[in-house]
Amino acid sequence: MTVSNFVRDPQAIESGSFAIIDAEAGPHRHSAEEWPVVRRIVHTTADFEFVDNTVFSPGAVAAGIAALRSGASVLCDTNMVKAGVNKVRLTGFGSTIDCHVADADVAAAAKAAGVTRSIIATRKGVADGCRIFLIGNAPTALFELLDLVQSGQVAPALVIGVPVGFVGAQESKEALLTSGLPFITCRGRKGGSAIAAAILNALMILAAEQD
Repeated sequence: MTVSNFVRDPQAIESGSFAIIDAEAGPHRHSAEEWPVVRRIVHTTADFEFVDNTVFSPGAVAAGIAALRSGASVLCDTNMVKAGVNKVRLTGFGSTIDCHVADADVAAAAKAAGVTRSIIATRKGVADGCRIFLIGNAPTALFELLDLVQSGQVAPALVIGVPVGFVGAQESKEALLTSGLPFITCRGRKGGSAIAAAILNALMILAAEQD
């Protein structure tokens, strides 16, 4: 391919990318409902390890679609995650997305308590009535959410828990696996903002297709 003849059409680029992913991934264990989500993750990362690492609770895709179509509000753990979410599509469902980690009251409360801002931000989102939780960076946010679930303070419609890192990330996702909640996660250390946003964007596309 030369500089003068590279593909410029965005739809052709995406379709071509998906065809390559389908071919290179080969046989996999994901259902027809789950695969568009996994494929979107691979498309975002160019990392085929996510074919094996991505895990869904039974009915997680359907739960996410139903929550979106009901206008459920979304809480994310960082503004980087929020930036990657398609706001136009989300607004079309009547949903909103919030991130409280940079709020002044959250920072002050976290400093006073000696805990991460992600913990306080999660509590604030739960108090606000958020039902979809989008966690791409902070294991402490996921651990806190699971604690709030255990104490009966929240019953999430879906948890997209894909925190990245070396301290607590893998452990928080393993805890999510046994929580009994509707979830989408990726086992191990890998994760991040782009993956969290890609999962929600994929679910929104699937939800829109039901129209």
